[in-house]
Amino acid sequence: MDPIKKASPVIPIVAAEAPSRPGRRNVLKALTLGVPGALALPGAQAQTAAPAGAAAAPAEAVAAPLRFFNEREATLMDAIAARLIPADALGPGAKEAGVTRFLDGQLAGAWGAGDHLYRQGPFEAGTPEQGYQLSFTPAEMYRRGLAAFDEAVRKQAGKAFAELDAKAQDEWLTALQQGKPDLGPLPAAVFFQALLEGTMEGFFSDPLYGGNVDMVGWKLVGFPGAYASFSNDIERHGVVWQGQPVSIAQARAHHHAPGEGHAPPPGQTPASQGGRHG
Repeated sequence: MDPIKKASPVIPIVAAEAPSRPGRRNVLKALTLGVPGALALPGAQAQTAAPAGAAAAPAEAVAAPLRFFNEREATLMDAIAARLIPADALGPGAKEAGVTRFLDGQLAGAWGAGDHLYRQGPFEAGTPEQGYQLSFTPAEMYRRGLAAFDEAVRKQAGKAFAELDAKAQDEWLTALQQGKPDLGPLPAAVFFQALLEGTMEGFFSDPLYGGNVDMVGWKLVGFPGAYASFSNDIERHGVVWQGQPVSIAQARAHHHAPGEGHAPPPGQTPASQGGRHG
């Protein structure tokens, strides 16, 4: 029996908003549960591109040469990221945010080499509470996993994952999450979780590390970034922050009046526009 044809979303999502409105709450709740963002949005499986009226993709700088991925791996990772956090009316997705470049840099460095892992063995199956128990470094996992996944898709579908339509891509990712494709010694479900976590980290990381281009992830959730001090706003509860986020690379000593960067209380006019620093 073909496991891909039987695949279906693993966790049903109960929409917190009207079905026709793929609100950011649904996307973020789905990612928290470990569900690809594309699978959580009504009708998203049929989309092959951002819908009409979608926010423009961030302006990307000239891409630096790849340090870990080869071109085939990078193309596959781009396609996977584009379905885990897809572009929509709320803004660019993981592909546009540079998640592949973020992972490329991380996998080429100490993290990819497993410097944070205990690697003396024995390597045995553990409980879910014990976390990752395999012998592979992150770099070894991605290299093995992408190659095995690419081979499985090409063998069954007759084409590369990036060449499939969005619905077929989502079916493959769902099957991967369920542990169905045979990736050899690397459990498919473990590899899927690594892909999902890496995509989320790249989408919400500081742009200094290559992902979150134009801080699109931070803008999505209203995260202010690396401001040096929030002392003026510690007691301002329940007020929407409307300033522009700041990357570590941009951070410097700054001063702003109390309330700058926040929406004014109902009925009041803001005295100044917030979010300035410098």
